[in-house]
Amino acid sequence: MLAVFAAFAALGFVAANAGPSGMAFATAEDDTPEPVSLYASSIVDAQSLVIDTDAEPVAFDPDRGGYEVYVKPKPTPVVASSGGGGGAAAPLFYSGGGSPAEWMSAAGIPESDWGYVDYVVSRESGWNPNATNRRSGACGLVQALPCSKVPGSGYNPVDNLRWANGYAVGRYGSWAGAYNFWVNNHWW
Repeated sequence: MLAVFAAFAALGFVAANAGPSGMAFATAEDDTPEPVSLYASSIVDAQSLVIDTDAEPVAFDPDRGGYEVYVKPKPTPVVASSGGGGGAAAPLFYSGGGSPAEWMSAAGIPESDWGYVDYVVSRESGWNPNATNRRSGACGLVQALPCSKVPGSGYNPVDNLRWANGYAVGRYGSWAGAYNFWVNNHWW
């Protein structure tokens, strides 16, 4: 049975490959139409470019006058509700966007220190600007304690990193010093 199937498969393979090319080599009689290969019949369906020579030329406008640029507005912080009235004011949590590189750049941290900052912040808050330590009340990217000592908002990543930059340089001499202290003590 397998031999019969193999024979039919081989015959089909030969017919599929040799058939179309065999038709292309066939010669036509005077009254019989000439055979057309699959390639020749599909070339007719190909797209073609027709140029109207009587049309007016269109000027190219390099200043992109027809384009508008949409700038996503910077979101304002969301005030977390405390559930009851008359209590202390709720902190302003950060709801804006941005990336760690943008935040560090805006905070004035030199690019040469970004690796140290990334190490410390990744361990302190995982780059979550709204991180809060429930036991101590430390807040923000670098877990400032108390949160109120950060000028602006402790939950704003740029304010938090700007404060942390002054803290790292003032207390440890540099971000490298702050990194070394963190590695040895697991806090800073």
